[in-house]
Amino acid sequence: MSIKIATLNGVATIEIARPEKKNAITVDMYAAMGEALRAANAEPAVRAVLITGQPGIFSSGNDLEDFMQRPAQDMDSPVFRFMKALAGCEKPVVAAVTGAAIGIGTTLLLHCDLVYVSDESRLAMPFTSLGLVPEFASSLILPQLLGHPKAAEKLLLGDPFTAQDAVDLGLANAVLPAGEVVGHARRMAERFNALPPSAVRDTKRLMRRANAEKVLEAIAVEGAIFGERLSSPEAREAFSAFFQKRKPDFSGFS
Repeated sequence: MSIKIATLNGVATIEIARPEKKNAITVDMYAAMGEALRAANAEPAVRAVLITGQPGIFSSGNDLEDFMQRPAQDMDSPVFRFMKALAGCEKPVVAAVTGAAIGIGTTLLLHCDLVYVSDESRLAMPFTSLGLVPEFASSLILPQLLGHPKAAEKLLLGDPFTAQDAVDLGLANAVLPAGEVVGHARRMAERFNALPPSAVRDTKRLMRRANAEKVLEAIAVEGAIFGERLSSPEAREAFSAFFQKRKPDFSGFS
């Protein structure tokens, strides 16, 4: 398994640990992360959740080969169970972005409460370049957070951005040196040990309340279109180009 789970000093840590594949996430990894989130949410001794990756890489997104072989069939599929577990987590979730964050490596950050980014991180949501559409309610949350023009740069064009850009856009709290980001994020997560837990949960619920149902609806709508697009000619060309290490050719599409 390429997900490491540990609980220490009130913090449940979910570590994406597949550096040989740039922390690309498989169906089994989504299942493990979803279960870890549900367990942390139910455990009274856990006051916060920390999500992190490996030095130089947070996550390169979906493992495309695994995803094509085992696509999500419905909203009970592991990827959607993970999304719902993270979006619905009642306890604070802190992210330590240890390097590159691509696709869902970026969109999952929209559902974390505190986000700390390594100074060597690059973030991107290149869904359209793969013939796909955004996921994890990013088509809802990003226009709300950034405004339509900035969200269009990130979702329609798939423009990559830096750690400092993430802070400036309101996607992250701070940029830290690569060797310090995990330690800092853990210290912030441990601060919740000194706070009244039910007050923290109620405050998070109030902050998320206005969008809670809309987020779940967006996840479902995006997921349906995403699933349809996986078998589209554009996606087949994009994936073929990716595996063949060439530039895709969309000149014949309309």
